[in-house]
Amino acid sequence: MKKRYKIIHIITRLDGGGSAQDTIQTVLGLDKEKYEVILVKGPTYESKMSKEERASVLSDLKEMRLKGVKVVTTNFLIRRINPIYDLLALFSLYKFLIKESPSIVHTHTSKAGIIGRLAAFLSRVPIIVHTPHGHVFFGYFGFIKTKLFIFMERITSHLTDKVIAVTRGEKRDYLLFKIANEDKFIVINSGVKLEKFKELPFQERQNFKKRLGISENALVVGTAGRLVPVKGSEYLIEAAKYIISKFPETYFVFTGDGHLKQVLKRKAAELGIQKNVLFLGWRNDVAKIISIYDIFVLPSLNEGMGKVLVEAMALGRSIVASNVGGIPDLVSHGKNGFLVPPKNPREIARYIQILLEHKEKREEMGLTGKEMTGNFSDEIMVEKIVGLYKELMMQKEF
Repeated sequence: MKKRYKIIHIITRLDGGGSAQDTIQTVLGLDKEKYEVILVKGPTYESKMSKEERASVLSDLKEMRLKGVKVVTTNFLIRRINPIYDLLALFSLYKFLIKESPSIVHTHTSKAGIIGRLAAFLSRVPIIVHTPHGHVFFGYFGFIKTKLFIFMERITSHLTDKVIAVTRGEKRDYLLFKIANEDKFIVINSGVKLEKFKELPFQERQNFKKRLGISENALVVGTAGRLVPVKGSEYLIEAAKYIISKFPETYFVFTGDGHLKQVLKRKAAELGIQKNVLFLGWRNDVAKIISIYDIFVLPSLNEGMGKVLVEAMALGRSIVASNVGGIPDLVSHGKNGFLVPPKNPREIARYIQILLEHKEKREEMGLTGKEMTGNFSDEIMVEKIVGLYKELMMQKEF
């Protein structure tokens, strides 16, 4: 029987976010006849998940196990910085990697990337790959914690054979912060299951709008993602105030959960727009929801790629998004959407207004975006990652 190479993926947590979903798609997509695949993760419920998101994660875990992925949990691998837990996570990963002796360790996100790469180096794993899935160099933490992450990224980059940036913009940011030399990086875009993002027929969209309490003729501006500071949702709320004053039949829909949900609800009430603003929480029917949007907005302060933009584009939606990180790699200003400065509700409102007033422009941009999405499938992502593994194994003379 031909030898199977063992690959271990490490991530702090599985949830409905883009980094976790990319990791899941990767381990599911690897040929199990050629690779023995193990996923090491932190506690499943370490983040505050809704019941629906928890059910989705459990479904992902079941699918991975059914398809031959061994899933291992270490309770010490948590997202927040905790020196005791972090040392215990490093020690437990080191022991595990010594026991398993993998050919490749592939880490995901900053915290798992730092601890996982240190453990892989100490246990003499031949090939170490890291995907940050976006960085935490601004928009996430205070000054000291941010500087600590930058320092540790620079240290661990020397232990890494290749860093996968999900966009050219993310790679540019890593070079700007002098994390590593350019030859350390390769750009492989996040993948989307494009077959899941097919537009609903018109009447189904109308019926769905009615079920959400939105009138059939109303225009809908929406976003999707975690309700946390780095996603910039507060600036969309402020833009909504201006838009609703001019277009009172317009609704703003926030799909996603997070600790800012109640804060944003209060802000909408203070601005007197709560009747036109819906918070749907975490949903497993995001494609259906985006189908009722006329305009998709992503007001993030920092974004490695903005995978949800590909999903919105696949559904033919015009875009208004922040000009940060990897977003300009997806959104071409004036072609498939508009780019705005971060933290700028006035500019967000300005471009939403342009699109609300010009249906033909919305539809033209939506069509242009839809034509761009073919290069962002999950199959292409996995194929390129496997190609990288093979290239590195050849270099190491496997």
